[in-house]
Amino acid sequence: MLKYIAYFGVGIFIGILAAMFGLGGGFLIVPTLNFLGVEIHHAVGTSSAAIVFTSLSAAIAYHRQGRIHYKAGLLLASTAVIGAYIGAWATSYISSSQLKVIFGVVLLLVAIRLYRKKSREPHEVELKEVKLDYKLVPVGGFVAGVASGLLGIGGGAINVPFLTYMGLPIHYAVATSSFAIVFTATSGAIKHYMLGNVEVEWLVLLVPGLIIGAQLGAKIARKTKAAHLTKAFAVVMAFLAIRMILKGLGYPVP
Repeated sequence: MLKYIAYFGVGIFIGILAAMFGLGGGFLIVPTLNFLGVEIHHAVGTSSAAIVFTSLSAAIAYHRQGRIHYKAGLLLASTAVIGAYIGAWATSYISSSQLKVIFGVVLLLVAIRLYRKKSREPHEVELKEVKLDYKLVPVGGFVAGVASGLLGIGGGAINVPFLTYMGLPIHYAVATSSFAIVFTATSGAIKHYMLGNVEVEWLVLLVPGLIIGAQLGAKIARKTKAAHLTKAFAVVMAFLAIRMILKGLGYPVP
């Protein structure tokens, strides 16, 4: 009984962080499952399936808050799905270790810049007033997809800083990223399920907590000031970047 309560608690914790930062949660789900004894390929596959529920729960919460930029989210998702397939295919030909180091360094630099950036509060600009270059949005989605398929990271690590760079306030960027990840995660989950990489029993244990956690995370994000949310996201992204660099260098990082 205590084991199931523990898994529920882990799910809530991961769901909160995933929804707060629009990341999906795979960066925590994969090492957690692997630590608990799930083989790495099955951990990745189960994580992909779990992210569908996390991001969907977060997207529903953000929809109620009116913070999802649907056009940008659909444009991101449309090319991310293609990019993820190409990224997965490219793993057979490109050294992921070297790419992890390079990509990690780039992410770290982006995190530092984001930490220093001045953020706008949602009440300072209406979502319908935000002007984006819709020709560039699919480019960001494609890059996020390739990185996801090639390096095994969530698209949110690219989506959120990219959308904020395009002019979308951090709260809207996080919400839109959560929405876009629903589609990319579903695509990956279907592929992993067909390959037999999804451990359904683990999925059942984690999903209830993930769904509840995502709802809580969206509420916390709503009450968090833009400057604080931006800095917190930058710190999390820096953590992901350092972890990626260490893994690329061969260190046994979980």
